[in-house]
This record gives sequence, structure tokens and C-alpha cells, in this order.
Amino acid sequence: MTSIAQNSLLGLNTPSIGQSATLPTAPTSVDQDGEQSSFSSALQNAVGNVEQMHASAQQQVTQLATGDRQDIHSVMIEVEKADVAFQLMMQVRNKIVNAYQEVAKMQF
Repeated sequence: MTSIAQNSLLGLNTPSIGQSATLPTAPTSVDQDGEQSSFSSALQNAVGNVEQMHASAQQQVTQLATGDRQDIHSVMIEVEKADVAFQLMMQVRNKIVNAYQEVAKMQF
């Protein structure tokens, strides 16, 4: 999976050619609507996107099974998109858990 696909899943904007990437310097940032967003809301949005992809794929599989849909190719593409999105979400979750465990191990 490309970093562009990963960023789009997580709701991050990637710079196009000629633009420079900017990293947030504070725990909260301003989203496209001008509202403040936090890390937790970004994660909630990403999980919501994965849930929507799963629901869409499930609906298409059901339509295929009942005969309402004949295009198996688009159904399989949607199922694979949902699977890749879920796998990415699980990898992000694992990284967050590992980071939390590393911080918990620190002695102050």
C-alpha cells in the first residue's frame, strides 16, 4: 500500500509537487473546516472510514449473493479495499500500543 493511500485512509493531506509538507507542532490542529481536531478525533474518523468501507463491501456481497448484482469484479475490489483498510488500521493500532508500552516503561 502506498503512503498516499495510507494518508487518505487516515484523513491526512499529502502535498503535491512543488508544495512542502507541514507537520503539526501542537497536540491539536485545524482541519479543513477551520475546526480544531485532535489525535483521537483523527483516529475516530479513520475507524469510521474503515467501518463504512466494511459496510459497503458487506452490502455488495449480500447483493451479489441474492442475485441483485452481477458484477463480481467490483464486489471483489470493494472487499479487498475494506480488507486492506482494516489491515492498515490494525497496524496503526499496533504501533500506538507499542508506543504506549514504551512510554509506560520509562522511569521518571
